[in-house]
Amino acid sequence: MKSNGYQSGFGNTFATEAIPGTLPVGRNSPQRVAHGLYAEQLTGTAFTAPRGENRRSWLYRIRPAAMHGAFEPYAASLASGPAFHDDFGDAPVSPDQLRWSPLPIPDTPVDFIDGLFTMAGNGGTDAHAGVGIHLYAANADMQGRYFYSADGELLIVPQQGRLHIATELGVIELEPQDIAVIPRGVRFRVALPDGPSRGYVCENFGALLRLPDLGPIGSNGLANPRDFLTPNAAYEDLDGEFELVAKFGGRLWRASIDHSPLDVVGWHGNYAPYKYDLRRFNTIGSVSFDHPDPSIFLVLTSPTDAPGVGNLDFAIFPPRWLVAQDTFRPPWFHRNVASEFMGLVHGAYDAKADGFAPGACSLHNCMTGHGPDAATFEKASKADLSKPDVIGDTMAFMFETRSVIRPTRQAMEAGHRQRDYQECWAGLRKHFVAP
Repeated sequence: MKSNGYQSGFGNTFATEAIPGTLPVGRNSPQRVAHGLYAEQLTGTAFTAPRGENRRSWLYRIRPAAMHGAFEPYAASLASGPAFHDDFGDAPVSPDQLRWSPLPIPDTPVDFIDGLFTMAGNGGTDAHAGVGIHLYAANADMQGRYFYSADGELLIVPQQGRLHIATELGVIELEPQDIAVIPRGVRFRVALPDGPSRGYVCENFGALLRLPDLGPIGSNGLANPRDFLTPNAAYEDLDGEFELVAKFGGRLWRASIDHSPLDVVGWHGNYAPYKYDLRRFNTIGSVSFDHPDPSIFLVLTSPTDAPGVGNLDFAIFPPRWLVAQDTFRPPWFHRNVASEFMGLVHGAYDAKADGFAPGACSLHNCMTGHGPDAATFEKASKADLSKPDVIGDTMAFMFETRSVIRPTRQAMEAGHRQRDYQECWAGLRKHFVAP
């Protein structure tokens, strides 16, 4: 299944057809759809949601999505262990700082589904609130099987290797430093053009991700709407013995399906997958003194009922200039009411001198103290501030939520967990001198 290109804009109402004359004119569900197709509506919000927040698309497909076998529980591959499920539970969560090395690439063939490894999360899929945070490490294409999550939209952040994501509504080609969002319920298949691939996935159970308001920044800056790309319609007409894997209620299910579900010949609406190149983010920063809050790095947000409080905030720390005078330029030591899960896509992170390699991740929960390690603090405290500092060749990110992020048991017991992470602050010396 090949890409037919993209349309530009965030949250736009698009219209696209792989075969001319597919879309009905002036109506959504005619008595007979062109080319013998079926009409099907896919809704991502309540029917009565305000017009500005309403998300739905009409799909014109070869077979309806209802056609598949009965679902049964899916046991994760032995190659990857108990992977993609929610077991956040009610066990006590330690306030310790936590960090993990990159998830190892498997030794045996493992595709995107079986390569998913649940790290942490909060909230609940039934209540449509909270997030699930996962890593993936895969070395094989999804052959003859398709996947969707009924629990939340999937924010995919590749770190190593490109992804070819064929969805019901078109094809997304993704590379490290790109992101993709696959809406709740949209079926897709992942191929790995470069072989072994690794990255991060945040499953958003709450309100759909949107661009943040800019407030005093004005009408431009941060992530600009025109840089978001939604695929044009593309389809495949395949019969055979396939498998449909669903995530529903925090667990995986499988069903047989005798055709490819990626058979949408045309569609129109505003509920669709999209991609964004993080390198197009227009970074805002201080040009006088002090370090602004990290909210200036916000790409996307899933809001809650409390104004300004996110169910999920996705922020990045891209290449940028640091010019603030009489200021400690790296991120300061801090404790937050929100909880932070960080990852590194490329290069080095300016607050950590060692131990945080691309593919690694860290978790700093509500009011857990964290900040630059000892080496970074000493270096920044003595830096020559008469010169600007250029942070280049880097891309770090953060999933931030209002609720405590609960690590899974498999994450806490994982061999790639850095159990000595707290040692990075052990070298901080006492500088206090009483007057």
